[in-house]
Amino acid sequence: MSSTCSSNHKTNQPPSPSPQLQTRKCDADQTKTPLLEELKVQGSLAFPMVLMNLAWFAKTAITTAFLGRLGELSLAGGALGFTFANVTGFSVLNGLCGAMEPICGQAHGAKNIRLLHKTLLMTILLLLLVTIPITFMWLHIGKILIHFGQQQEISTVAGTYVFYLIPDLFVMSLLCPLKAYLSSQSITLPTMFSSGVALAVHIPVNILLSKTMGLKGVSMAVWITDLIVVVLLAIYVVILDNRKGTAWKEGGWWDQSIMDWIRLIKLSGSCCLNTCMEWWCYEILVLLTGHLANAKQALGVLTIVLNFDYLLFSVMLSLATCVSTRVSNELGANQASRAYRSARVSLGIGFIAGCTGSLAMVAARGIWGQLFSHDRGIINGVKKTMLLMALVELFNFPLAVCGGIIRGTARPWLGMYANLGGFYFLALPLGVVFAFKLRLGLVGLFFGLLTGIVACLSLLLIFIARIKWVEEAAKAQILASNDQIKEVPYNDAEVQIEARENDKV
Repeated sequence: MSSTCSSNHKTNQPPSPSPQLQTRKCDADQTKTPLLEELKVQGSLAFPMVLMNLAWFAKTAITTAFLGRLGELSLAGGALGFTFANVTGFSVLNGLCGAMEPICGQAHGAKNIRLLHKTLLMTILLLLLVTIPITFMWLHIGKILIHFGQQQEISTVAGTYVFYLIPDLFVMSLLCPLKAYLSSQSITLPTMFSSGVALAVHIPVNILLSKTMGLKGVSMAVWITDLIVVVLLAIYVVILDNRKGTAWKEGGWWDQSIMDWIRLIKLSGSCCLNTCMEWWCYEILVLLTGHLANAKQALGVLTIVLNFDYLLFSVMLSLATCVSTRVSNELGANQASRAYRSARVSLGIGFIAGCTGSLAMVAARGIWGQLFSHDRGIINGVKKTMLLMALVELFNFPLAVCGGIIRGTARPWLGMYANLGGFYFLALPLGVVFAFKLRLGLVGLFFGLLTGIVACLSLLLIFIARIKWVEEAAKAQILASNDQIKEVPYNDAEVQIEARENDKV
């Protein structure tokens, strides 16, 4: 020992660490490396999705601005029509398309090209079929709005706007599946670039059509720019599959059975209800605000606050899609441990993003209201309400991530149950009690919303904590299996299943 000390003293080097310390350090490095790799993968997926969603919200803002230039009546009617279109049409199509995330994600992980192909085609056919009854409803929007107490003049303008928006139903029936087809394969850059191109084209198209056709032209500009994205993505999909060599030739496009349709419809129905129930809850919140004593000011405050929430929602949506892709890919590849790690990392990102989004809303509350209104009452209301909304965002981000994890495991009905309990059994009833019975007004509605979101998040966290990842990976092999799979990796699920069989023997 003395020789060691003297040698270290002569060479002026610190004592060499013991083998146990070296082992611990090596284990820590091995633990950090997969986590850093997972963060890098999720970052590369989420960042283009955030930009894509921001481009979509920017396009909506541009449409609203051009409606405003046409006059107050066009703005009111167009905004009402667009809200009706979102609630009854686009939310339904987006929700139904959610079934592609687990099916295509697990199929990609299992290298099942045929399942990817036929799910894309089946989803497009399903959405096109659903657009038929939605179209008939949109043709009578004016009468529907008047029946529910809206002013006749505004309802007529809303009906005109939605009538010329009908082609967007069929465009979205192609766009949503194409986006999901690519994102489930961890391909997000083409969607980002095509969305950027559409956003750049959206302004000149609006300028041209609004001058020549007025309100009708602004409505048509929406589906024209969406159609550009569809064409660009369709071209990319054809090029991508041809570049893979055998991918396009493997076919599977029409290799559809009754069981395939039953599975798709069951998943689509759960995803649709999951998406719509959350979407509709916010719309009901707006309707309830219209019945407050100071309804005009309260609606102005709520609209401005929700505009900031929509910006944050683009990040939430991206994180949810990202984790759904990662979990479904890893389960399809029979990698239960990696799927669990992806879910764990995403939850951490969700809570950190929630804190960041909450702080951003608090920091912006002083100037955000002034960007939209000069009314002192509305500005003060925005400052007060954004503090409450910041608390909501703290839980909203991890809630979105939890929803993505549940979708990635192909069990969206768990999210549906959580949304039903959190939003409709707690948030809305408590909001009504706080707002109208206790006379807390808009603050009461937000207290109810906060309670419901916390309850919904708690339920989903319990569901996720009870997930048996090895069994989910085994189920994914059944969901994504067919004769086209040459090799399935010999990993976690098979190891533990064989171990159980050996124990029985």
